[in-house]
Amino acid sequence: MMIKNLLFAAALLSLALAGGCATGGNGVVPPQPAVTVTITSPADANPNAIYPTQSVMLTANATNTTTTAVTWGLGPAVTCTRMPNPCGTLTPVTPAPTPATANYVAPATPISGVVVTATLAADTSVSGPLAMTVVDVTTDVAPMTLSVGSGLTQQFTAVAVPDDAPQTFTWTCNTTVKGTVTGSCANFVQDSNVSGLAYYTYTAADSGSTGVQISAVSPLDTAGCSKNCTIANATLVTSRVNGTYAFRFSGYDANKKATAMVGTFTALNGTISSGGVEDELTPSGWAQNSITGGLYTPTSSDPNNSNNAGTLTLTLPAGVYPSQFQVVLDGAGDIEMIEADGHGTGSGIAQKSASSSLFTGSQVFAFGFTGVDSGGDRVGYVGLLPTNGSAIVGGQMDVNDNGGATNICGAGPCSITNATYTPLVCNCGWHMTLTPGLGAPMDFDFFISSGTTTNKANPLTFFAISTDPISTNPAVSGTMVLQTTPPSGQTYNNAFFKGTSVSALTGTVTAANATCAAPPCANVSLTLGTTDGNGNFSGQFDQNNAGAILSYPSSTQSPFAYTYAADPSNNGRYMVQMLGNPGANPVVKPLPFVLYASGANRGFLLDQSSSSVMTGTMNPQGPAGEGFSGSELPGILGAATTASGSSAVTPIAANLIVTYPGFAAPGAPPIPNPYVVAGTQYPPYTPPLQAVAGTYTVSLSGTGTIALTAPPLPVAANYVIYVLGTSGCSSAQSPVCAIQSFFMMDEDTTNPDASIIFAQQ
Repeated sequence: MMIKNLLFAAALLSLALAGGCATGGNGVVPPQPAVTVTITSPADANPNAIYPTQSVMLTANATNTTTTAVTWGLGPAVTCTRMPNPCGTLTPVTPAPTPATANYVAPATPISGVVVTATLAADTSVSGPLAMTVVDVTTDVAPMTLSVGSGLTQQFTAVAVPDDAPQTFTWTCNTTVKGTVTGSCANFVQDSNVSGLAYYTYTAADSGSTGVQISAVSPLDTAGCSKNCTIANATLVTSRVNGTYAFRFSGYDANKKATAMVGTFTALNGTISSGGVEDELTPSGWAQNSITGGLYTPTSSDPNNSNNAGTLTLTLPAGVYPSQFQVVLDGAGDIEMIEADGHGTGSGIAQKSASSSLFTGSQVFAFGFTGVDSGGDRVGYVGLLPTNGSAIVGGQMDVNDNGGATNICGAGPCSITNATYTPLVCNCGWHMTLTPGLGAPMDFDFFISSGTTTNKANPLTFFAISTDPISTNPAVSGTMVLQTTPPSGQTYNNAFFKGTSVSALTGTVTAANATCAAPPCANVSLTLGTTDGNGNFSGQFDQNNAGAILSYPSSTQSPFAYTYAADPSNNGRYMVQMLGNPGANPVVKPLPFVLYASGANRGFLLDQSSSSVMTGTMNPQGPAGEGFSGSELPGILGAATTASGSSAVTPIAANLIVTYPGFAAPGAPPIPNPYVVAGTQYPPYTPPLQAVAGTYTVSLSGTGTIALTAPPLPVAANYVIYVLGTSGCSSAQSPVCAIQSFFMMDEDTTNPDASIIFAQQ
């Protein structure tokens, strides 16, 4: 019996050793995964930005253990044991669920350095910390600066940060004289449905004031506007349209033939004086017309936002169109306009003219012009014009005329020679003559628009238009922008082009296909791309090619990984790959684009080879901090079509009212649409205005969507948006940034004639 037991024990030992060798190799038992505890908060609660009295449910996640019970702690003890407790309260949920949870309620005053811990009850050596910071609720009011016309109403929006703070506000409106508060506004009303929306009307009772200050404060913010809010400062004026403007316009006449206008006018309190001038391109050729009068009339059909919309009429010779425009104004006073006289369609912009003294000495201008040749085919020019104070020296350009360039200047880049510029007789602009490569001399007029020579974000800008017979040279118009001089020791090489940009492109589809039954149709796209300083260009894009939608992300499209390369001259000319479809099978190769830069990640784009002749701009995307947010968008934005790639495009102008009612509090019914778009839209020749209603989204990268439920189709109801940038923030501790501008592009397959729309606060 004893021998049998010994043999059985030996057999068990042999099996144990065999098992050890099988699992660990060489008899070594492998290390077991470590037991850990981590604390997580809900996705809509940022531990680094908890607002006072906020309630946050925390979860302790224990891994590699079957025992999940924990002991909760709130520290540091030296701070949190004081009375009254400055750290808030932490209450475990009982009976304890799996995983364990606890409810943290923040104190009524801000504090940093608070740490919540969850310690494993079965092994007190295992614990997980979560740092918490309680911040002031900060409010931001938009628009922050603008003028309000006599008798008109301006809407204002407010948003509270952190994003999940209650979006409820107490508004204040004070009149001022030279910045000193003199009393309360006579007519200021908070919206009865949306706490973050209010209306100010400039009535006779405030006529003795020079401005108003408007603020909104969260009830949770005991410090009020002395510390934690931005104050909108509005100037009171007789009319918002005042001063000298340069303008540009492009579109189509009643016969669907391409037209364009560039010129200048002067207004005094909305009344346009004689002495203005416009250069016009029509199918019959170029003509210069005198502007002998006109009027800006604020809208009367939109009582809630009459300060930002109206009609602009220019008095021109009989039979000259366009002469009447529906317009919207942004906070800076830029006038975005669409034709509204029934004699054609199109869109453009008028901006306050900068001083002519800024155009002097040695300067380099990048330019982008678009138009048609004598056969009506689309053509695009991009290039550089270096000036020395009396002439243009050493310029160059690239051309795409319906897919080629040989008829104009040969293969690009074409050198520009025999280039001069002289003042116009009206002393309101300049005339410019260029000889590009193998082509015939070209003549242009240009007028000073907006900008400065010192602000990289607002460079000196001109509007230009060709003055040649179309039988000699294409009829084109566009923009010239002062090129920023790189810092000392740098040039326009690959390294200088490093950052994130948004590019907006417009082209034309001239051949019938599955989505373009009646050409010409439009081909438009938006690209969010990052250059790394080493020739790599990556990002994402959306495209509406005559109703064929390539939307990011889609079932085939992946983030693109393309290239860019500086010209050996390092003068600002780059080759950039764009569009295509890198995720398709087979892959659709990108198009080669030439870019002439006016600054880092800024300039004019032209596709080099396709008959679509995609033209547009690259624009640097402004700082996003830790990323963009939907709560940064609320405000009043003027929006309008930038250019039309097809005569079938229906240009729009709109006032978009974007609000953020916020998410529901824990336990409360959910808010169905936490990001809301409203406002009014002005399609051509269709009075009265149309109401806009819908929702929006914004991702961390600055892309998003706008889905409209009104107005209904055939106006596009679904847009993709690409954010350009934000304004400054109001507080270092709890920053409030406002998205100031973005591009929109309609993405409905039923619309083969999409356009790019620019929106700006």
